[in-house]
Amino acid sequence: MYFNARTIARITGLIMTITGIAMLPAFLCALYYGETASAHGLLLSCIISVLPGAAIYHATKTSRKELYTRDGYLAVIVCWLICSLLGALPYFISGEITSYADAFFESTSGYTTTGATVMSEASLTRSLLMWKAVTHWLGGMGILVFVISVLPALGTGGHRIAAAEAPWPSFTKLAPRISDIAKMLYFIYIFFTVLEFLLLSLSSMSHYDALINSLGSVSTAGLHLHSQGIAYYKSLYVEIIITVFTIMSSINYLMYIYILKGDMSHLKKNVELKVFLSIIAASSLVMALSLRSAGTYDSFAEALRHSVFQAASTATTSGYILDSYAAWPAFCQALLFILLLIGGCAASTCGSIKVIRIVIMIKLIMRGFVKRLHPHAVRAVKVGDSTISANMVSSVTAFIFLYAVVFIFSSLILAFQNLDMETTLGSVAALMSNTGTGFGDVSGGNFSMYSAPLKIYMSLLMMTGRLELFAVLLLFIPSFWNPNRSRNQ
Repeated sequence: MYFNARTIARITGLIMTITGIAMLPAFLCALYYGETASAHGLLLSCIISVLPGAAIYHATKTSRKELYTRDGYLAVIVCWLICSLLGALPYFISGEITSYADAFFESTSGYTTTGATVMSEASLTRSLLMWKAVTHWLGGMGILVFVISVLPALGTGGHRIAAAEAPWPSFTKLAPRISDIAKMLYFIYIFFTVLEFLLLSLSSMSHYDALINSLGSVSTAGLHLHSQGIAYYKSLYVEIIITVFTIMSSINYLMYIYILKGDMSHLKKNVELKVFLSIIAASSLVMALSLRSAGTYDSFAEALRHSVFQAASTATTSGYILDSYAAWPAFCQALLFILLLIGGCAASTCGSIKVIRIVIMIKLIMRGFVKRLHPHAVRAVKVGDSTISANMVSSVTAFIFLYAVVFIFSSLILAFQNLDMETTLGSVAALMSNTGTGFGDVSGGNFSMYSAPLKIYMSLLMMTGRLELFAVLLLFIPSFWNPNRSRNQ
């Protein structure tokens, strides 16, 4: 069996070092608020992460640069596991979470931008909430995309890592070096974060709340600082800002790069963007009519306010809550469930299936009807002016089928907890889509009712959803480990 172990170790060492350094803002927050136990846990976790990570990176500096496809996938899985394992230490060492399985769930939920929890997030100390927000932010754009931006020496290997972590976009058309694209992506990501922080700071919320909400919105993680959710602030202005930025982060980030380059044609012709915004608009209007007719709210304006926020929150897989939708009509809940499964655009910070895949599948189904009527007709699957290749159509079909298989299998696994059907299916949907808030008993995003072994499985399920299935499930394919095929192009 052949893998480029030294280069993978080098990347892992850098990831460990970055993870430890990323704990410092939360550590300073603990010192500021006098949270002694949290400060001790964060500092010790930082040392445990940085020292071995720096040693590994230094020992493998002379590693060869080339990475094969298998190396890229293995590096992604190893790094995400390492991040989740190390990210659990502050919760566990501080004593805020006494079970390491729970801490691992909390950490994985952070990095995958799921936003689910095993405890009342309001009961976490301010510094640990800061740490979870930081993990959301790092995981939103992708941990390894950050590494690629600071480690240009990866060369073509960096492209393979980017493809394994975020498989949809084609980077080569935008710049010759993947590190240049990664830097542009993070420039936009940081700009959005700072801009939202400044705008939220203009409201009545504190700078701490503004920072946490900005990190949670731009990463579409939906971190809840208060048990009442966003309703705690009682501000239409705050709701609008959070809604706008979650939608902006759910749009294909490559569109922003084209805008920076002065090319607006891609934005105007982007079918996925038009469909995504249309879905949110149509769903909001239909739900508002349903809510008003059911008497859930006293006026149509109030119903529209809640439906727009919840539709955007669910479609962007951010999972914010303005009001308890568990009390909404069944039609509205069913519509939210569909939005949760569709998700946002490809190459964004949101999770789930993604709009472009749904569009391609609908086009494929429509072609099937045409072929029934005209068996000899030759009709390509097109999205806008672009013809989708047969390989791409096959890939999308395989993804959606695999998504359904994993969903069914995971539902059977979680059914061992013997909860009601709504909670079980809602849990799987919330975790696979990286939304965090589901239906039934998990409509608030709390998964504490599950056993420790199931929490570990759910952690892996969140990671599988975040890495879009194939990157994780490939590890269970025997040919992936076949030594005769390890050197692939």
